Amino acid sequence: MAEENKLPIYKKIYKEKEVDNNNMLPGDRNGSPDEFFNPTLVFIDAGFLSKLSRYFGGGKYLNYDILEFAKNLAKKEKLICQKIFYYTAPPFQSNNPSKEEEKRKEGYDKFVKKLRQEKVIVKEGRCQRLKIDGEYIYNQKAVDILMAMDLMNVPLSFPEIKEIILIATDSDFVPVVEQLKEKGIKVILYIYYIKRRNTNLSRSNHLLRAVSKHIKITKKDFDFPLR
Repeated sequence: MAEENKLPIYKKIYKEKEVDNNNMLPGDRNGSPDEFFNPTLVFIDAGFLSKLSRYFGGGKYLNYDILEFAKNLAKKEKLICQKIFYYTAPPFQSNNPSKEEEKRKEGYDKFVKKLRQEKVIVKEGRCQRLKIDGEYIYNQKAVDILMAMDLMNVPLSFPEIKEIILIATDSDFVPVVEQLKEKGIKVILYIYYIKRRNTNLSRSNHLLRAVSKHIKITKKDFDFPLR
């Protein structure tokens, strides 16, 4: 990660003396900062978030703004979202792509291009297709590895960061989370799970115990319409 990625330690939020707003936290008469909003990084497992969007949408994907979604989660933790890392994989393309495959890839490319224009750091793995019992099964490959590598680089590339937000559910991240904690970095996990077994929204107790804090995502967290 480039040197230019280094961030300020905090941002001070001041109130103007003439402002009368009961929703603002009380300051002091000396004009001291009301709060310190430390910067954070948001790491998103797109596969997990996609499943959750479809679940909350009753089988249809929710239409929401990923940037505002991430910024809002940071705000809830009294943090400022400085960078968003988004881990995904392009849709599968056969050697002779069908029109449906081409259309899906075209939509994906437009989506990723827009994210990158918004300064979201997009990391791409690959999509694997397997045929099991006569049906095709699609899996993302290398996505978790890419995320784990970036998480491990946080102390070196972003020494100012002391808290990060992780949106994921895989227990494979436990060793990375524990390493970050040893280096003084708190990991706040935003997750959703169903207690029933054999669902694609099951929970990892190992991951829940490893993080500094975990919060269940709600449907209301997606209430940011796509611009």
